[in-house]
Amino acid sequence: DVQLQAFGGGLVQAGGSVILACTASGLVFADKAVGWFRQAPGKGREGVSAINFSAGGNYYANSVKGRFTISSDNSKSTVYLQMNSLKPEDTGVYYCAAGCPTIMAIDSEYDYWGHGTLVTVSS
Repeated sequence: DVQLQAFGGGLVQAGGSVILACTASGLVFADKAVGWFRQAPGKGREGVSAINFSAGGNYYANSVKGRFTISSDNSKSTVYLQMNSLKPEDTGVYYCAAGCPTIMAIDSEYDYWGHGTLVTVSS
């Protein structure tokens, strides 16, 4: 079975930093992309960042460019999302997902999802 788990959420003040981790079992990163999505209260899910191990390249939403960095440790089957200069609008449940997306920002293109981790940014 494929399992993804997201870790690292919590409460942080605006301007602070948080690092999220997504661990995977039952799948090989080499032929997949792993994405981070978030869902703010009362809003739909949006793509935040993704890393494509198969085709190469990363994706960042415009709202997080220059503040968030996606990276991986393939030996640990883990993808990280370093989030700096956090803003209250970054608040939401963050999910990681894996799949073979044509467009990395679109959640329906991913096949496997982990449970989310809540990030709350206080002003």
